[in-house]
Amino acid sequence: MAESAITTETPALRISASAERRIAALLTEEDGAAVSMRVTVSGGGCAGFQYGFSFDDKRNPDDRIFERGLARVVIDEMSLDFLRGAEVDFVEDLVGSYFKVNNPNAASSCGCGTSFSI
Repeated sequence: MAESAITTETPALRISASAERRIAALLTEEDGAAVSMRVTVSGGGCAGFQYGFSFDDKRNPDDRIFERGLARVVIDEMSLDFLRGAEVDFVEDLVGSYFKVNNPNAASSCGCGTSFSI
């Protein structure tokens, strides 16, 4: 009898419970104008690359969709190359509240957490 293989592949992107709640609440506030939160990676920032967060009602052919509960995150294939295995989180602390990417691919990041280097 052949033994079945168990796959422990890391998900391409995870959405934390905190981010799920905040994205769902923000999408509800958009009154149908946006259907997902878009996460992008672009050149710039103090560490080389920077994260971008926006709400969007469009889908591009190279978009990948990630969902958790009522939260939907869209990422283009090029940005996903930098984010594979990362987690989108929502943080509330003394500094304020903000979306944060916990990215295992980042060799370093700036103090504000919005830019990183590979």
